[in-house]
Amino acid sequence: MSQENATSKQPLIRPINRQQMSWRAVDVERLIGEDHRARAIWTLVGRLDLQQFYDDIESSAEQGGRPAFDPQLLISLWVYAYSEGIGSAREVARRCAFDPAFQWLTGLEEVNYHTLASFRVEKQQELDELFTQLLGVLSAEGLITLEQVMQDGTKIDPQDEESRPKAQQARARARQEQQKRLENALQELEKLQEGKKGEKAKSQARVSTGDPEARVMKQSDGGLALSYNAQISTDAAHGLIVGVAVTQAAEDSAQLLPAVDRIEQRLKKTPQQMVADGGYTTRDRSDGPEPTSAQCVRLSTGDESVCLPGGQAAAAPRASQQQEAGDRHLSLRSKIQRLSTLHP
Repeated sequence: MSQENATSKQPLIRPINRQQMSWRAVDVERLIGEDHRARAIWTLVGRLDLQQFYDDIESSAEQGGRPAFDPQLLISLWVYAYSEGIGSAREVARRCAFDPAFQWLTGLEEVNYHTLASFRVEKQQELDELFTQLLGVLSAEGLITLEQVMQDGTKIDPQDEESRPKAQQARARARQEQQKRLENALQELEKLQEGKKGEKAKSQARVSTGDPEARVMKQSDGGLALSYNAQISTDAAHGLIVGVAVTQAAEDSAQLLPAVDRIEQRLKKTPQQMVADGGYTTRDRSDGPEPTSAQCVRLSTGDESVCLPGGQAAAAPRASQQQEAGDRHLSLRSKIQRLSTLHP
């Protein structure tokens, strides 16, 4: 009872003692429901081929050594974290201490953030191959059809090494990293100047010492800022991402064919239709009006025409039902290449 609520009468109230230590029995299986997303992720990851991850573990029952974390656990933690919008290794490690879903995945064991961060960096290639496996599983279940693939790009901010906690804490190493960034900046500046036409344009080329590979790009608010261009391909059937890439290109006009290549490489199948906005239809938009978000370019192997921004249409060859996959592939490519030279 607080001092403000004290009365002449002394009621009997159960005291709250926050200084006491208590032991609790926790049934880990009951921390989350039977239909919780964490259980589905754990089961799905367990169905994938993780042999390459296990082969890289040096300790063994025969030779001894320190037991390693199960790759299935580390992958499941990251997949579930991403599904919750969490991309920080420190935050994932922190959630393992109190979040029921993370606790269920780890079995109440502590997972250090260094382990999580190192796993994501060192196993980047293996995780990329795992993404291909995952798409294969989803495709086999009929969740990915590639009947219609939505293509779009978004500008993302570069990560400045100076703002990271490790760089702030390691002062001695920061000077070496700064020197390396300066060298990278000079190399990127040379590459940028090579792509410029004219001495004036070359002299105006600039790069960032914080993130030399980033480029100045137009933002959604009309301003300019250092960014990367993230390209995302999404299967329209269930909204599943089937392709991702990060480029230095400020415009989207040359990104549609590479998107088709990425999808084919992973799924060994050509999309029947690609849908994108007007920014993908031209390399030079200075002569035409700025496309609006409602304008759409639809590229289909079976359509008679291809819709362009402004209501224009370009004739496209009709694909017969008996046409082979290779012919459909060429048909789709020819339409994309033709659209890349047209102006809105």
